[in-house]
Amino acid sequence: MSVDCLARLRVMAAGLHAAMYAEERLDLPYDEVWAVAEDLAGELPHLVPFLREFRVPPGDSDRKPARAVGPLGVRGDFEVRLAPGWCLMQSRLVVGGMAAAPEGDGTRFAVLGATRPTVLRPVQSVYRRLLGARRGQAFVRGVALRAAAR
Repeated sequence: MSVDCLARLRVMAAGLHAAMYAEERLDLPYDEVWAVAEDLAGELPHLVPFLREFRVPPGDSDRKPARAVGPLGVRGDFEVRLAPGWCLMQSRLVVGGMAAAPEGDGTRFAVLGATRPTVLRPVQSVYRRLLGARRGQAFVRGVALRAAAR
């Protein structure tokens, strides 16, 4: 749980030419914000519009397999790395990440979304220009709303 997690996510966003990246200070305690972020199975389907379900096996391992299920039943397998203040989710096509750190009496929170294959970079570039900032801000706002409601 350090600012290094946020810096690492920023570097990843730049290196991946991320379609979506947003970072904001939230006026909520770190523990409340991270409780939403780390609850992947319970919260991701509420935060990602094209995700119906995100299955993650229980346990304390920092590396886990996961399965995403879209609204039409399309499935994707992910490897999840989860530690305090850091979450990285990777499939063969998509990379998603979140990072958080205490900042004063609030929390600095960031989210990243990118495609992996370079062949998809033109599509990612168009998405970034048209929707990336709005989708990233909506995700951050969603985390804040869900954390405040807990």
